[in-house]
Amino acid sequence: MRLWLREEERRPAPPPSASDDATALLVGCVAWAVALVAVLVASFVGAVVEPAVLSTVVIGLVLGTIGLFYSRNRR
Repeated sequence: MRLWLREEERRPAPPPSASDDATALLVGCVAWAVALVAVLVASFVGAVVEPAVLSTVVIGLVLGTIGLFYSRNRR
């Protein structure tokens, strides 16, 4: 068994698989939006919500939205 193959013995690399980045980013943004609603409802009910949790959810939603616009405009 050899660990190194010569260039002529190697198989060609497979073509890259097609993926829809916008759909994945949209699902992620919806998940962050649901988390934001849950955090806001919990804070209005009277539960103690850490500011780090709220900021994490907002930043995740903002970054996902930026990624969604970038992904759609890149095509």
